[in-house]
Amino acid sequence: MTDIFTPADILLPTPGTDMERWAVVACDQFSAEPSYWEDLSAYVGDAPSALRLMLPEAYLGAPDIEARKAAMEQAMCDYLVEDVFQTIPDSYIFVERTLPNGKVRRGLVGKLDLEAYDWTPGSVSPVRSTEATVPERLPTRVELRKRAVLEMPHIVLFIDDPADAVLGAAEPGETLYDFDLYGGGGHLRGRRLTGPAAARVKAAIDAIPGEIQFAMGDGNHSLAAAKNRWEELKAAGAPMDHPARYALAELENLRDDAVDFYPIHRVLFGTDAGGFLRELGGKDTGELVAEADAFCRAYIAEHGGTVDYIHGEAEARRMGSQPGCAALLLPTLPKAELFPHIAASGNYPKKSFSVGHSLDKRWYLECRRITE
Repeated sequence: MTDIFTPADILLPTPGTDMERWAVVACDQFSAEPSYWEDLSAYVGDAPSALRLMLPEAYLGAPDIEARKAAMEQAMCDYLVEDVFQTIPDSYIFVERTLPNGKVRRGLVGKLDLEAYDWTPGSVSPVRSTEATVPERLPTRVELRKRAVLEMPHIVLFIDDPADAVLGAAEPGETLYDFDLYGGGGHLRGRRLTGPAAARVKAAIDAIPGEIQFAMGDGNHSLAAAKNRWEELKAAGAPMDHPARYALAELENLRDDAVDFYPIHRVLFGTDAGGFLRELGGKDTGELVAEADAFCRAYIAEHGGTVDYIHGEAEARRMGSQPGCAALLLPTLPKAELFPHIAASGNYPKKSFSVGHSLDKRWYLECRRITE
């Protein structure tokens, strides 16, 4: 199938914007550490920032959640009329992300046709989800998508490209941004791909062989929410060229040396930590993630508490050592198994792997209009 991942009209902050204050790490990071987001908000102050266009998951249970949603919606409208953005028309952006560990991860920002994507179990679409969704996290994402006039991607798509025929052949031009990220997040450079250079890259993407052309690397719930919203609009009579048919995303090569998989650990809060450790004794935590999740659910059902999904072993250990808490550390999934497993067996269980540590994740920067 062709024309799945194409150039887009991308919105970037106007020249002169403080990019270190603009760019913000993905909303599902530091979900149990609201202090991170409070410190960031203090640092941003009144400067234009993607922070005002998103809702950190750390605040999903906050008493002022509705006010936060409304503020996000209003900020999108304000930024559009205040000329915060410039439009980069009909382009890909070739991204080079220098990670905190010094590796450089390459990617390509463009728009994904949601008609080619289906996140439901048993899908045979060319764009596949890789993990089961967390049902309680989807309604809020759907609601935010419905209220939004803009989107920002932390969605990452993988291609399996051993010859590096897509990113390795790209010939980017004009530098659009080049700056250090907040709080030790590394460095980010983006260069424009348009015209014949973009057409050559698109042709290489369209030529990717195999039953699965693209697999989700990150942002599973955001892409599922975008798909949900598009199906609603389509059912209501929206034209097939409606901007909500597409979702902005970054395309990466699974074979890139800078693409590292890490486990997502489970931390239980407000439970009988001693009992958890006694019942866990003798179990192999390297078993299937599904077994680990089933154990956590069963334990909470009997002893009470809640579970959160934590990126980073040190963070999980620290949280699990607090009174009434316990951490379950999970193994790393070999990334080479991703495409074969999805093709043969379907999705991994929810929150099975993470592409990098918290600060390695995609940062919100580029935007796109999703309303007419």
